[in-house]
Amino acid sequence: MSVDALVRRMIETGALKFGDFVLSSGKRSKVYVDVKLASTFPDILEMIAESMAARLRDLEFNRIACVELGGVPIAVALSLKMKKPLVIFRKEKKDYGVKGDRIGEVREGEKVVVVEDVITTGGSALSAARRVEESGAVVVGIIAVVDREESGKEFMSILKLSDLIKAYDSLQSTES
Repeated sequence: MSVDALVRRMIETGALKFGDFVLSSGKRSKVYVDVKLASTFPDILEMIAESMAARLRDLEFNRIACVELGGVPIAVALSLKMKKPLVIFRKEKKDYGVKGDRIGEVREGEKVVVVEDVITTGGSALSAARRVEESGAVVVGIIAVVDREESGKEFMSILKLSDLIKAYDSLQSTES
């Protein structure tokens, strides 16, 4: 799987959008990367899982964690690809059913990788990491499909926003 193929498919499906957007971090942006939309396409989801698995190949871990909603399809695809269990953290604890803040479990001493769709400030991923560590496990990595390169921190990612924009600009100039 090539990163170029993933970028091309994300652009073809309209996952890269230009306009005036408010991001989940509260920041405003002229560019929005809709990984949730992109991950509804099986070929893209498979490319994401393959790319993440390749990046994580040399990292020793027991479990995959994510926060609902954007990370869920990615974490599930990666779980299937790497044959590792996962835990999904809810944004808010439920007051019904089993009344938990997660689906799945985190065991004390486990090594966990946190998966995210897009990282802007890193707040959501770091929140999941904190909850993993509060459960007695250790976060050994945080990986996203797209890093918007705005957090000031170094996260693992398959794509950088700047690479997506360059590819988009390149495609636009070849079509003109």
